[in-house]
Amino acid sequence: MGGEGKVYTLAEVSQHNNAKDCWLVIEGKVEPLFWVFNVTKFLEDHPGGDEVLLSATGKDATDDFEDVGHSSSARAMMDEFYVGDIDTSTIPTKTKYTPPKQPHYDQDKTSEFVIKLLQFLVPLLILGLAFGIRFYTKSPA
Repeated sequence: MGGEGKVYTLAEVSQHNNAKDCWLVIEGKVEPLFWVFNVTKFLEDHPGGDEVLLSATGKDATDDFEDVGHSSSARAMMDEFYVGDIDTSTIPTKTKYTPPKQPHYDQDKTSEFVIKLLQFLVPLLILGLAFGIRFYTKSPA
């Protein structure tokens, strides 16, 4: 497989995206790196259902294929569906996920906040305690 078929662009392969005409792009292990498969005849027989294959059209389906953990017999079946190679310059590069920036935890600012909060709350607590003691210790007249 690889090197013996026509070379397609991702845009060309993306046009084959329905149950009557379904093509996938999957990364191979040798040059050229990406291969094109016409899996239309296999849609009804696919153990995961045709929706799985149809949802993988129009993009690099390698991760979808590898995540399932296909058997060696499933990989051997791929030869009969091979139609060509993909022009790798037409496949967008995978963007690495970078989590959003989290606010930096600053220990100094946290302790300043606690001190300011205590400077406000402690006098209120003392005042409330004084009123409570006065109210409960006041003898009825």
